[in-house]
Amino acid sequence: MLVDLTISGMTCAACAARLEKVLNRLDGVSAQVNFATETAHIEIAESAIAVVTADTLIAAVQRAGFDAKLAVDPFLDADAHALSIPQADDEKRAASLKRERNMLIVAALLCLPFLWQMVLMLTGQDHDVLPAWVQFLLAAPIQFVIGARFYKGGWHALRNGAANMDVLVALGTSCAFLLSLTVWLWPLPDQHVYFEASAVIITLVLFGKWLEARARARASTALKSLMALQPNTVLRLSNGTVESVSLAHIRPGDAYLVRAGDTVPVDGAITAGHSALNEAMLTGESLPIYKSIGDAVYAGTVNTSGALECVATAVGHTTLLAGIVRQVAQAQSSRAPIQRLADRVAAVFVPAVLGIAVLTLLANGVALGDWAQALLRATAVLVIACPCALGLATPTALIVGVGRAAQAGILIKNAEALERAERIDTVLFDKTGTLTTGAPHLVALHLHPSSSLDENALLSAAAALEQGVSHPLAQAIVAAAQARSLALPDVTGVQQHSGLGVSADLNGETWRIGSPAFLQTQGVDISAIESLSEASATRVVIARGAQCQGVLLLADTIRDSAAPMVAALRAQRITPYLVTGDHERAARSMARLAGIDEIRTQQSPQDKRALVMALQQTHRVVGMVGDGVNDAPALAQADVSFAMGAGSGSALEAADMTLLRNDLTMVADAIDLSRATLRKIRQNLFFAFVYNVLGIPLAALGFLSPVLAGAAMALSSVSVVTNALLLKRWRKTH
Repeated sequence: MLVDLTISGMTCAACAARLEKVLNRLDGVSAQVNFATETAHIEIAESAIAVVTADTLIAAVQRAGFDAKLAVDPFLDADAHALSIPQADDEKRAASLKRERNMLIVAALLCLPFLWQMVLMLTGQDHDVLPAWVQFLLAAPIQFVIGARFYKGGWHALRNGAANMDVLVALGTSCAFLLSLTVWLWPLPDQHVYFEASAVIITLVLFGKWLEARARARASTALKSLMALQPNTVLRLSNGTVESVSLAHIRPGDAYLVRAGDTVPVDGAITAGHSALNEAMLTGESLPIYKSIGDAVYAGTVNTSGALECVATAVGHTTLLAGIVRQVAQAQSSRAPIQRLADRVAAVFVPAVLGIAVLTLLANGVALGDWAQALLRATAVLVIACPCALGLATPTALIVGVGRAAQAGILIKNAEALERAERIDTVLFDKTGTLTTGAPHLVALHLHPSSSLDENALLSAAAALEQGVSHPLAQAIVAAAQARSLALPDVTGVQQHSGLGVSADLNGETWRIGSPAFLQTQGVDISAIESLSEASATRVVIARGAQCQGVLLLADTIRDSAAPMVAALRAQRITPYLVTGDHERAARSMARLAGIDEIRTQQSPQDKRALVMALQQTHRVVGMVGDGVNDAPALAQADVSFAMGAGSGSALEAADMTLLRNDLTMVADAIDLSRATLRKIRQNLFFAFVYNVLGIPLAALGFLSPVLAGAAMALSSVSVVTNALLLKRWRKTH
């Protein structure tokens, strides 16, 4: 059983690491806590379902010092028919951000006199321009009222045997404040008060957290924009009348109207009218798509011209839009393997920093003989060493990257798939329906010299065998028979041989239809028709018993995007392969048009999987692009699988990456975006690690004052999130 919780109260990556440990201590629980998205994704083993409930999990979170509630599924309302944004959560988040801003303003106003004093100090004025009692009155509210959150968070962390950012900030500022209080109440010779250090540090930390929260909110705008696509009402058609009703009242099978300029409210099929629909918000396709009776329309797309009458086929959480939003949300909250190092470091980082701060205090105290100065240096170490940047480095880049991909019509299943896609150096393409449009048509039919059938009889028998098969070639044969208005004979015992052909009983005899290679394995002699072919045509052979009856030639059209896709992959130093069950002549004709050199023909589903494995054994990272049916074994074996053209829930679930429109260049775009995202993650991790590697020694040696350390700490998290936000500038290059 899966449970998702929304977590509040985490302040840094150490909090997430600690909470994850708390949850994983529960029997039968496997949890992943994401600091950036403030969520916990929890899997409960079947043996523990009776013991571990949502209330158990929430109680464990609360004991750890945080708060939690079940994550709202934004796709369901009370009767599961409306897609709605969790408005209450948005309002709560906005209210929290406003409170933080107000507290920050108060802290900044109280710090203004300290800033004036610091400016005077730079000009050579005395350190204590402001009387100590004035400094105390200014700093105390910041330390104990505005900064109370750090004491509360630190107490909860220590009570649970861990330490986090709150511990560092509370301990560091308390040292500066108590030292100043001691100097003021029990005057020490040649010592100054440092109330400004504690006050300004807390203010700078709050400023950094506020900027970070705003930037994180911007990182998730792609998901919110997708969720906002669906309108709240629909024009339902009933007995010739039109009434505006809530989405919650629409059911599959209901008729509805979409006027020109309106947004489609639910998935449906057009029953009257024709128009061009803008699907850019779902697929990234910039040009409107012309649609007429029988065509599908999707929630969130915009009708640009004529009015359409439609019948609802999917509503609420079952629409394509809901599936897209759900998958984007899951991918954004998943964990990339590259994050593991940061997680391990964050788990031990704060205790290590506390140890370094103690060593700094002792070493500087002994070396300088000035314990007040030593305490300030230890304080600077505590303040600058916040692990927030480490915790934000990977998740924020993932949130932006996955969201940007969704806006471009690319659905990414999880962070692991995104990371693997970056390393792809070989991509395998199926032919029919992938490299080609998937709409073949019958171009010729040749009878075997010994056959007693005429063309219509042969075609009707072939269509009867193929009528229950979903493969494009089978559908083309059935369509050709329908175009001739042929009656199809009854068949029994139909058996589909995946990717090869079909066998069935017709009039008491066993008939077979499929590829020439398949018929040969069944003992059928096809030598008399083997030379019958056309350059780009696919041969489908039909036999009665062991006697060949004829061959059907079907031609498909290569996609316009095939050649640009191959050029784009080559520019990325990726080798494309054409892997098909078709014969060599037809395959080479298509490959030549696309510009593909590596060709494998007459490949069964198992052969395709074996090819993927063979390439992987030579240390290739293999992507597979297919239709998800005949190519299922190869798609499952590939390092990253791509599904062309979504529209069904199964496609969304099966593929590592789903391309929402049938544009092959999106394969290259998906790989390019994965590389851009991983670059940002590595940059962020580099910044986070280098920042602490350089900052802690500088603070320990006295080159950074506590105030400068606080400013640097605040900037570190903001810089990481801002760098991730630069991914929003990514644009399709093909």
